[in-house]
Amino acid sequence: MTATEITRGDPLSPDLALLHARHAADMHAETPPESIHMLPPDGLAQPGIDFFVLREDGRPVGMGALKRTGMGDAEIKSMHVLAEARGRGLSRLMLDHLIAHARALGCGRVSLETGAEPIFAPARALYARAGFIECGPFDGYREDPNSVFMTLGLA
Repeated sequence: MTATEITRGDPLSPDLALLHARHAADMHAETPPESIHMLPPDGLAQPGIDFFVLREDGRPVGMGALKRTGMGDAEIKSMHVLAEARGRGLSRLMLDHLIAHARALGCGRVSLETGAEPIFAPARALYARAGFIECGPFDGYREDPNSVFMTLGLA
């Protein structure tokens, strides 16, 4: 039996290097550099960002972050599950955890930016199944043909 847990983590922890590297590689695979909005590890370590690690038997296989934005809302940042761990519901587990955390913080809405390219189709489908709907840019983002903006009301 595999022990799966999601806990707060330090995005600068050395044992997360593979997660960050794979996440960055996926972001750069099909997206022009000017359209990549992921935060590097030191960006995820900033105040106002809650960072979580998903581990299986102690090994980090996923990560996700929730950034508090203005007006009592939140943004999902840098959510990623290693390719070899996909297909078992771990992405949904992390997404549900981030949504629950946003609710616990009293957020009225949680939004996200993801890519419009085919590599991001599974992520967009995951978000849609969780109730997210497409919306316009938020919190300083601008219209970008390489971005899809999605939001979920929590009230």
